[in-house]
Amino acid sequence: MAPDASEALAVREKVQQFLNAAVTGNLDFLKSVAAQLDDGKGLSQTVANIKDANKRGALHFAAREGQTEVCKYLLEDLNLDVNTKDEDGETPLIHAARQGHVSTAKYLIQHGANPSLASELGATALHHVAGIGHIELMELLISCGVDVNSQSESGTPLIWAAGHGQQDALKLLLKHNADPNIETDDGITPLLSAVAAGSLQCLELLVQACAKVNIIAGGATPLHVAADIGNSELIACLLKAGADPNMTDEDGLKPVQVAAARGNRGAVEILLPLSSPMETVKDWTVDGIISHMQSEGAKEQETERNTRDVTNSLSDSTVSTKETPEVTAEAKKKAAEAKSRADDAFRRKDFLMAVDAYTQAIDFDPTDATLLSNRSLCWMRLGQADRALADAQACRDLRPNWQKAWYREGSALRLMQKFDEAANAFYEGVKLDPENMELVHAFREAVEAGRQFHGVNKEIKAFYTPEMSVCCDYYLIDGFDLLLCTVAFIYSGKLQF
Repeated sequence: MAPDASEALAVREKVQQFLNAAVTGNLDFLKSVAAQLDDGKGLSQTVANIKDANKRGALHFAAREGQTEVCKYLLEDLNLDVNTKDEDGETPLIHAARQGHVSTAKYLIQHGANPSLASELGATALHHVAGIGHIELMELLISCGVDVNSQSESGTPLIWAAGHGQQDALKLLLKHNADPNIETDDGITPLLSAVAAGSLQCLELLVQACAKVNIIAGGATPLHVAADIGNSELIACLLKAGADPNMTDEDGLKPVQVAAARGNRGAVEILLPLSSPMETVKDWTVDGIISHMQSEGAKEQETERNTRDVTNSLSDSTVSTKETPEVTAEAKKKAAEAKSRADDAFRRKDFLMAVDAYTQAIDFDPTDATLLSNRSLCWMRLGQADRALADAQACRDLRPNWQKAWYREGSALRLMQKFDEAANAFYEGVKLDPENMELVHAFREAVEAGRQFHGVNKEIKAFYTPEMSVCCDYYLIDGFDLLLCTVAFIYSGKLQF
């Protein structure tokens, strides 16, 4: 190994040791490694510049693990910024609060942490603690003036509490005047979240707070959602609160039809006497409507399957060279249900729950590459690069001509600091979708990261291909050629330098 590359590897190992020391709370070792990493800019600046691939520094890791003594050293001795944000825009306080570390959160606030700062997705520490139902932390944050109605992409803290079935957290937020009818950009309300979570207690509290029961979001009412789940208690509570059993969803279906399509007999028995007959259903009885709806559902699934088979035969974009197992219509339906739960968990940034639900979906339908792609992203958000890579490669095996599969693989490799392999993966994606600027930028960033990591000297300035609008570099590393990426965008027959 060349001297510069060896030195870079040694620095990388020390950085990992330093961040691990912050995680474990080994303060003496952390100080020792920090001193070794000091590059002459001063210890404070050196430590402030040490980040992982997600731009998380020692303070983020220490806060996440509740290592208050490490936080004290970083803030009081080195004067680090207590409100520093990682790649997702999350502060050390958000990391501490999400894990329920009360003493660490209190310390951070006492030393200047702004409890109202939100992540890139708009979530504050209050959103996260509402989701886990940590009352002491909620009271602390509310006492600091955090807005109980602050919106994130997944809604307000009240929606987070309702969506996780945290009735005590929901009760506390309502006590502090949280709006029970506030909506997300998609029209989701706390009541709809409570129903989707199957929480009767949260639903009852929201009904008492005058939450509207006949709202429509995602093309359905709360009663449709309850009928789909088949929860008789939720249905009864909604009906008692004035839910209209004759409202239709985006497909023109009433709640009773949705329940019948799912085979939720108990729900059908409750809803049928309150629902006006539909002309399309000849036998308006419990058995009749269940039979009709399940027959219609089977026809739709057969049509979709035939359409997909025709599409796949005309294009190799979704055809794998490997044989795939036969998946029944019932399995696909269950996979879709699990995926829906996973998508909701991901929007709430509950990545572990999302991984679990995506895994269930994959078990039902191992032929769906999208599920593997989504789970790969969850693993990356959790910092599990190896698992993210495994899912990305499995996704790519299923759909080798899908650019997102290559993007996921490149992202996982980049997280593992395998920049040359990452760039190659991104390049394969760019070849499939030349106009995808996200892939183009990822490719260029991987090349640049590889150059910096390996201590590269440029041999050739750059080459440019107008058809691709991409610039890349060819490098020499300490006397031996290393082409970080196999780049050959040859549409006009030659490369332009």
